[in-house]
Amino acid sequence: MALPLIRTKHVNAIFSFGDSYADTGNFAFLASPVLNDTIWTSKPPYGETFFHGPNGRCSDGRLVIDFIADEMGLPFLPPYLSHNESFSRGANFAVSGATALDFEFFVKNNLTSRDIINSSLRVQLSWFDELKPSLCSTPGDCWDYFGKSLFVLGEIGGNDYAYMLFFGWSVEQTMAYVPYVISIISSAVEMLINEGATAIVIPGTWPAGCAPINLAINMNASIDAYEPQTGCIKALNELHRSHNIKLRFEITKLRLRYPHIALIYTDYYSLTIDFLLFPERFGFIRAPLMACCGNGNNQYNINLTEACGMPGVSACQDPSTYVSWDGAHMTEAAYRYIASSWLRGPYADPPILLALRD
Repeated sequence: MALPLIRTKHVNAIFSFGDSYADTGNFAFLASPVLNDTIWTSKPPYGETFFHGPNGRCSDGRLVIDFIADEMGLPFLPPYLSHNESFSRGANFAVSGATALDFEFFVKNNLTSRDIINSSLRVQLSWFDELKPSLCSTPGDCWDYFGKSLFVLGEIGGNDYAYMLFFGWSVEQTMAYVPYVISIISSAVEMLINEGATAIVIPGTWPAGCAPINLAINMNASIDAYEPQTGCIKALNELHRSHNIKLRFEITKLRLRYPHIALIYTDYYSLTIDFLLFPERFGFIRAPLMACCGNGNNQYNINLTEACGMPGVSACQDPSTYVSWDGAHMTEAAYRYIASSWLRGPYADPPILLALRD
């Protein structure tokens, strides 16, 4: 039985937070003074499928948040740091590379490089706070305005674990910080509820052990390091499964505390695994663990020194037949399936459209 569609008037705006899975251009604005001409996601062939050119998104086209906005009858969310846009119908605070834990944590633990920019979830929430006076003038107006908005809180947390592992921490060391990441996400949910939010989408993380870039980094691992069914890296996927299990438990607790708030858990992980196990079902006729855009002479099409967007690195002819766009992010085709599964089910608890109906 088809779910009833939400009427657009019930969602006046969407406010999105997170990392590169939701960023619609903030990283380009934030990083330009630091990284200058090395922001490869701002160069072709990024954006080629839908936007016909780079647009700040880490894909060949639209992201999950774009499809959700379109379903709600709203425009694509402008990046907050553009400053020259109207934010009355929503804003995107997500930044590629963003973390849940504060920047100071990574500095203190020597987990930083010039590519890590202070764009944590706390920073993004402070931008939201800065934007509020331009959206509503009184506490009552704000309560009403945000009560008729949809908030999407992530994906967030994946970069925290990636930075820890990249700088030499073991999976076991990294696993110990999962509860801290979950606590920050939970606090953010409560902050938004206290602002008047009545509907919050809270995505889990995706199976990082299936990312072509991580598979290329670990090409010399023993056969026991891989999941036999998917070919993904066991330890990385166990880390992200642990995050998702703990996140779902935390959401259950929050629902008991706030029974009248729609708290929607959405699942990147399970559908991504389905992409790999049953690729033909989704039209992914190419090797599901291979990146579309890359320059690698291996089964993952990944060259660790020649990334997508660099000179001489080309994309595949038809990205819609691939799950992975650049080895770290998905194609528009994959994001379209994910968005639909969040809006209508089954990879959302509850499906967004069901949670928002009258």
